[in-house]
Amino acid sequence: MSYVPLSGLSLRDIEYVVAVDDLRNFSRAAERCGVSQAGLSEQVRKLEQLLNVTLFERSRRHVAPTPEGERLIALGRDVLASARNLLEVARAHTGPLDGLLHIGVIPTLGPYYIPGLLPRLRQKYPQLGLRLNENTTPNLVQALRQGDLDVAFMAPTAATETLEHAPLFQEPFLAVFPKDHELATKKNLSIADLARPDLLLLEDGHCLRDQALSLCPSNFRSQDQRLATSLEMLWHMIGAGEGFSLIPRLALNNRQEFDGLVTVRELSESEARRTISLVWRPSDPRATSFRELANFLRATTPDGCLPLPKTKIPT
Repeated sequence: MSYVPLSGLSLRDIEYVVAVDDLRNFSRAAERCGVSQAGLSEQVRKLEQLLNVTLFERSRRHVAPTPEGERLIALGRDVLASARNLLEVARAHTGPLDGLLHIGVIPTLGPYYIPGLLPRLRQKYPQLGLRLNENTTPNLVQALRQGDLDVAFMAPTAATETLEHAPLFQEPFLAVFPKDHELATKKNLSIADLARPDLLLLEDGHCLRDQALSLCPSNFRSQDQRLATSLEMLWHMIGAGEGFSLIPRLALNNRQEFDGLVTVRELSESEARRTISLVWRPSDPRATSFRELANFLRATTPDGCLPLPKTKIPT
């Protein structure tokens, strides 16, 4: 095979192409990359000339990768992940948890867990800079695999099986009803009682939706359920009397504005909870440091949540 110089190929150009593929829009891709649209378009065009391949099919309303472009963009993602790994290996020699750490967190956890966590992290790791990204589980998993995130806080699902994760604590679910709902005063409330048409759910993509449905009987049909765009909107829908839902325990803190509007009931079944874990790529050279971080976080359980066994996570 003849030698092909790489001088015309830059990681930045590959980042531009990946951004266009992610967003299917040159303008938004340019905004994400911090360059002008004209500049990004020109660099993509030059890369296509270098590769002698049309990467994208373009029209005024449509941008999509060509079949050959799809294959090459996938390779480009691998190149970017390897480049980030190179930086991580170098960074590991100057202090594994010094510098900037990109942290992802699911929306049904972030606003209720992160504020109490930040002071502890600052005290334990004073040289650590943090960049937070709140997103749904599928997007966080993709960002971890691509190297855009270092670690993430989430409830593990089937999608995280190829990632490494360390359990931190268990968070119970509580049933929250409008004040005068018939189930609000039911003497023996069970999970089976919740499989009703007025059970409110989050939109697709939120793991809390899947967790709520997994607790319902297998014959429960969810096609006609009312959907909320966020956990905060779910609270307002319950307070307005539109229905009830399962709410993670940490999201119940500081809800005085709903006094007199809702009734909160505990569920006795042990499965009415989720495990919150710290998740990262198995290939990350800082894996030992992430396990140490998980042990540090695991030592303090948030109020209302359940601690895991005191056994330390092997580092």
